[in-house]
Amino acid sequence: MKNKFFYIILAFIFSVASFAQEGKQIKVQSDRTIKDQNRFPGATILAKVDKQVYMQHEGIEIWCDQAIHYGEDKFVKALGNVKMKQGDTIIMTSKYAEYNGNTKFAYASDNVFMETPSNTLRTDTLFFDRLRQQAYYRSGGTVRDSSNTLTSQIGRYFMDRKQYSFNTTVKIVNPENTVDSDRLDYYTENGHAYLYGPSTVKGKESTLYCERGFYDTKAKTGYAIKNAKIDYDKRTVFGDSIFYNSADQFASATNNIRVLDTANNSVITGHYAEVFKEKDSVFITKRALAATLQEKDSIFIHSDTLMITGKPERRIMNGFYDVRIYKSNMSGKSDSINVDQTTGYTKMIGRPIIWSQRNQMTGDTIKIISNTKTEKLDSLIVYQNAFLVQEDTLKAGYNQVKGQILYGLFKDNELYQVDIDKNTETIFYQRESEGELKLIGINKVLSSSIKLLLNNREIEDVYYYQNIDGTLYREIDLPENARELSGFNWRGDERINSKADLFRGESPPELIKITGIPLPKDETDFFDEETVKRLEDNKSEGSRLLEQELKDAELKETNEQLDSIPFKKKVKEELNTEKKKNQKDSINIEH
Repeated sequence: MKNKFFYIILAFIFSVASFAQEGKQIKVQSDRTIKDQNRFPGATILAKVDKQVYMQHEGIEIWCDQAIHYGEDKFVKALGNVKMKQGDTIIMTSKYAEYNGNTKFAYASDNVFMETPSNTLRTDTLFFDRLRQQAYYRSGGTVRDSSNTLTSQIGRYFMDRKQYSFNTTVKIVNPENTVDSDRLDYYTENGHAYLYGPSTVKGKESTLYCERGFYDTKAKTGYAIKNAKIDYDKRTVFGDSIFYNSADQFASATNNIRVLDTANNSVITGHYAEVFKEKDSVFITKRALAATLQEKDSIFIHSDTLMITGKPERRIMNGFYDVRIYKSNMSGKSDSINVDQTTGYTKMIGRPIIWSQRNQMTGDTIKIISNTKTEKLDSLIVYQNAFLVQEDTLKAGYNQVKGQILYGLFKDNELYQVDIDKNTETIFYQRESEGELKLIGINKVLSSSIKLLLNNREIEDVYYYQNIDGTLYREIDLPENARELSGFNWRGDERINSKADLFRGESPPELIKITGIPLPKDETDFFDEETVKRLEDNKSEGSRLLEQELKDAELKETNEQLDSIPFKKKVKEELNTEKKKNQKDSINIEH
């Protein structure tokens, strides 16, 4: 009884093994079969009469006009109008193909076209590993989906995650943008592309560059890091990271921002910026600083927020909150500022103050006018409550001029004349012009208007006009509290004497941590050691796969033999004989 049970189990095992072995066979249907051991030893030649040759193996189907089938090796070479199909996932056509049932490995050549539910691939040569569900080309390929055309020299398709990995001369083209990269991973379901190495996204109005980035080809948005920059018309934005929206023509940059504007020789820095191309505007904050070259001398403007708007030839800059200005011969502060580079006007509002040479000028509003052609300072106007203060030579007090409106004139960027109108008041410390500059007295004068002439940054002459009323006081006769005009406010400790002073009293901004883009998965080579060993261990006599020279002499010879007149004549004769015997059904051969 035990022996009988043993034999039943043994028979079952052999039955299963036989079934498994049978399942690995390549099933063949062909209108005609031919044996030619001299040319193709160990193989059966299959040929089309009315229907294409049909082969099937564990989920893959193959159609072709002619085939060379090596039954023992479970290997087939298909020629002419070849079509391979794997379920509902892949359809591949070519002029030539090979398939090995032992390795479940195929490759196709000559006008290869692969179609998936979401995209198509066209290439000269394609390798297909069914075990790993991967396809690979290295002789140049073109992938198309609903909105993009992707080309590269090398490509690899991971069917399980619907991902292409492109290498070498990679390009994506769609109606809005062109993407170029050294290495690009593309996910076909969502249209997401990950860029590695020097890459550009070029649109109609801008070009984005980075050495690592992400781009959504459907939403037309991208994210760039590592040497990231975006170029607009005469404007380039640099940053540690850049977000890009092609549809809205918008970009934002984070950390270590630089905005180069070649239209007006300026550069703006900060740690956060937004660019609206359609509105021709740039918004920058977090230690924002604008530097503009004027007549071989840079003027620096710092504020909490800077905004630049307008076409290249009509730029306007606005600064908000704690504006600070520095130039080699002038500096200033205000709550806000407006700079019109077309007219050369700079308007300061909100407790504005200007230091020029040894002079401090304040008022409700200050306007500085530059010559747009020479880029030199031309003049300035202080509106309402104008005040000019200059510390006395020996620092005994302050020379003061007060009125409603102040006009200043510059020559070679140096203030040389100041005119003050309406209800002017002055206090001057009169000193001897030579020797120890002994104090003569303190002169207080009222008049309708005043003109001051300066030489070597010192007040040299004072002219009073209309309704003049003045008194020269001895120092002992004028008490301390009478030596300052109403509204006097010396702000010398705020003066900006260098570029570094622009940030005096400010804490460095806390920078946002850049999330970054992870490096691509460390994929093994398509032809790794394990795969090569699998192919070599199961290599058929007729296969040219591992040599990977798809147009070599032997392959040409095979095609020439199959296309030769004697071969075609032999096939035609046998087909005629077959028809005479009324054998219309195709021959079904299983090896």
